[in-house]
Amino acid sequence: MQSNWTPEQKSGSANEISARASVISIENRIKPSARLAEPEVEVATPVQPRRPLPTKRIIKYSVGAILLAIAAFAGTQWFQYLTTHEETDDAYITGHLHQVSSRIDGTVEKVLVDDNQHVKQGQVLVTLDPNDYQVKVDQALASLEEAQRQAKTAQSSVSYQDTDAQGQKMNASGSVANAVASIANSEATVREARANILNAESQLKAKQAELDRASLDYTRYNSLAKEGAVKLIERDAAKRDYLVAQENRNAARDSVTQANEKMQEAEQSVNTSKAQLTQAQAQIQLAKASAVQVQVDQAKLSTDLATIDKAKAALDEAKLNLSYTRIVAPVSGRVGKKTVEEGHRVQPGEPLLAITSDDPWVVANYKETQLAKIQIGQKVEIRIDALPDHKFEGRVLSFSPASGASFAVLPSDNATGNFTKIVQRLPVKILFTAESVKGYEDRLAPGLSVISSVDLTSKPSMVGTLAEAN
Repeated sequence: MQSNWTPEQKSGSANEISARASVISIENRIKPSARLAEPEVEVATPVQPRRPLPTKRIIKYSVGAILLAIAAFAGTQWFQYLTTHEETDDAYITGHLHQVSSRIDGTVEKVLVDDNQHVKQGQVLVTLDPNDYQVKVDQALASLEEAQRQAKTAQSSVSYQDTDAQGQKMNASGSVANAVASIANSEATVREARANILNAESQLKAKQAELDRASLDYTRYNSLAKEGAVKLIERDAAKRDYLVAQENRNAARDSVTQANEKMQEAEQSVNTSKAQLTQAQAQIQLAKASAVQVQVDQAKLSTDLATIDKAKAALDEAKLNLSYTRIVAPVSGRVGKKTVEEGHRVQPGEPLLAITSDDPWVVANYKETQLAKIQIGQKVEIRIDALPDHKFEGRVLSFSPASGASFAVLPSDNATGNFTKIVQRLPVKILFTAESVKGYEDRLAPGLSVISSVDLTSKPSMVGTLAEAN
């Protein structure tokens, strides 16, 4: 029969047989009688070798050890992350939403943008039919030219009448001029007197108020002095203040009387000057007529000049309304909620479309227990649910002045007997960094859900934020 032993097993068996034979030889030497009586031959039995571990079990143990090491490493990293970051998924993107409307009524001629289109500040979005407003501009321009021609004619008439009056009667013209100047001076005196009356009446009211106060103080101190509550010197001081206030009131009253008298004198001077003018005009009827005509033409010239100013204002208004037929973007951003179409009749203030600005930010509602180590300017990792393959970065800009519950329509009232403490959330404003949003500017839409994580170990800084870049 063929042996199934390996060479190592055979070698081990031979050695064992040799060892046993040596033992038997020694025993035979010690006990010859036993050897002679019955020789004992011992057959060597093969020794079963140790079976090696199966390969699958080795692989299983190795994989288990590797997975355990990976789990330990990941757990260490996750624990370190939790101790150096504050994270919340109660966050979203927001931004400025600008409602665009018309400032005038009109018919839409062209709509130059579409939903979701990016526009620049000042870019034309919608044009209204300008014909009606162009006609108004032309009318205002014609009115201005007409007023300018009339003013020019009035100016020529004034010059002619004045020259004619001077040529006919220099003396009469001089008398009229003196009378007119006297009237002007007298009227100025009247205006000054009226102002003095108002000032004097104001002073009288003030002095009367001081007198009333001093009278009350004196009455009160006099009563207290009789009761011995105040010193007589204090009562005397109050009496002195009362008498001084009474004299000031009387002086103010006299000032009012004097101002009225000066007013009457000024009015009388005006009447006198007018009488002198009438007398001078009566002396020479032609000079009077010429002077009157000059005044009439001057008044007409003033009216025409005022008409020119009015026509200029009307022209400016018409041009301004014409410019409103071009509705432009107030800011740079993306168009949304467009309801305007060509041919629509729009009214002032009617919403036509909305523009979301190019400076979105994140509002993250952190628990009040997470805010202890968060500082303005710290680095924030932003993960947007709509863009899971890209990690955005930001910086903490500011904290809300109140919790979200405080701004609610029906804020909670904690002054009740069954109060239960609830961890509040405080909105934190986070700005994107300009570098992290490159290529994704049109994807950052207000309202998108966000997971924000503040790196508590980062150095506060606002350099490179999106708002700073804009």
